[in-house]
Amino acid sequence: MKYTQLGRTGLKVSRLVLGTMNFGPQTDEPTSHGILDAALDAGLNFVDTANVYGWGENKGRTEEIIGTWFAQGGGRREKTVLATKVYGSMSGEGEAWPNEDRLSALNIRRAVDASLKRLRTDYIDLYQFHHIDRRTPFEEIWQAVDVLIRQGKVLYAGSSNFPGYKIAQANETAARRGMVGLVSEQCLYNLYERRAEMEVIPAAQEYGLGVIPWSPLHGGLLGGVLRKETEGKRRTEGRAVETLATPTVRAKFQAYEDLLDKHGLEPGEVGLAWLLTRPGVTGPIVGPRTVEQLESALRALELELSDEVLTGLDEIFPGPGPSPEAFAW
Repeated sequence: MKYTQLGRTGLKVSRLVLGTMNFGPQTDEPTSHGILDAALDAGLNFVDTANVYGWGENKGRTEEIIGTWFAQGGGRREKTVLATKVYGSMSGEGEAWPNEDRLSALNIRRAVDASLKRLRTDYIDLYQFHHIDRRTPFEEIWQAVDVLIRQGKVLYAGSSNFPGYKIAQANETAARRGMVGLVSEQCLYNLYERRAEMEVIPAAQEYGLGVIPWSPLHGGLLGGVLRKETEGKRRTEGRAVETLATPTVRAKFQAYEDLLDKHGLEPGEVGLAWLLTRPGVTGPIVGPRTVEQLESALRALELELSDEVLTGLDEIFPGPGPSPEAFAW
């Protein structure tokens, strides 16, 4: 396993992050525990979840599954860098009571205690804000986080889905309070969706945040979806149907798969390996539903992409360019 520092911190984390969003809704508890064990055996120490995972009436279920895994002992908790998130309401649709969501000091206090109980642990390594809260000032948010850090319930704070200017606001406010501030940003970033390169990633680099891309294969589209479709191994559905409905976009994914076929490479592994070459990226989040899918993701760590392949990928999926040149000149 390869490791790196999380942003500007001294925290050492694996270059792949185990995403757990499927635990509960699509992967049962025994299989989820098997994936967690396999990840730990491979040296993958960074596990990401969120209080709302489990979804619908089962919000919190994913954290509970991780908690029962920790409860088995064997150093599982001690070996794991645990990240979870706060923002969404834990109530059912239309049932939310005031102050049961977003980033008020009150909700942060209640949410972290509830997560700790579900996770069966007394601290969270990385507590992430799942979305910006336009109603709550960062002074209040950092006051709440400061209390949690002093109580030993949280070690580091991170963001998710923040625009660049909010990363700047958050960390400038933290600096005025003498706090470390955000140490990571979890954002949508992959070969097809590269808009984060304009402002989010530069802001993260400027403030020393590790970038943790989610949806690294863009919902499976970068995992060889057209080949699987042709071979009858996968039925295109959901967001993929809309994306591939545009002929020019479909042609891009065909060119992507053709390029990798030429070099004898697996699309899913290349999608992850490409992210590992990008400046500022700590490690992409992989969300396996089976141990076999985890093993495929782990192979990306050993994959070295040639200059010819990297150039070809840029030609098929060009980045937007830096800000402001991307939109101003």
